[in-house]
Amino acid sequence: MPICKHEDFLLSTKNYRNLLGIDHGSKYIGIAISHKELFVATPLKTIVRKKQQYDFDELIKIIKENDVGGIVVGLPLNMNGTRGPRCQSVETFFRNFLKLNDIPLLFQDERMSSQAVEKIFISHNVSRKKRSLNIDKHAACWILQSALDFLKKR
Repeated sequence: MPICKHEDFLLSTKNYRNLLGIDHGSKYIGIAISHKELFVATPLKTIVRKKQQYDFDELIKIIKENDVGGIVVGLPLNMNGTRGPRCQSVETFFRNFLKLNDIPLLFQDERMSSQAVEKIFISHNVSRKKRSLNIDKHAACWILQSALDFLKKR
């Protein structure tokens, strides 16, 4: 399955299946999921990164367990919109993942998602420890919700 543009993504996904949101970091992979109606994203879990094959296996397991029809991946663009080394790393990881799992994939701009989530946590007096345990899956939720909101407008 090719990497989709926004306008083709929902057509490529199978109807009435959940979407997965992913915040891919160097140490953790945050996971969020939508409901079949595609209105709301919910934080699901955080995967502690190990080897690439382990990460792939964990993602495939989550996809199967949650009836996922498509994936929205946060793309860490630079603030000026250009692609840097982090972007290339994320794109390479998911191009390799698509060789193992044929599923529609959409890259979504994720600039400032983790900072926005952290700001919310701080405003609600969430401890540093709880923030660090939860920020990745909540950033994935932010990324997925941004994509859902954009797709609803279309």
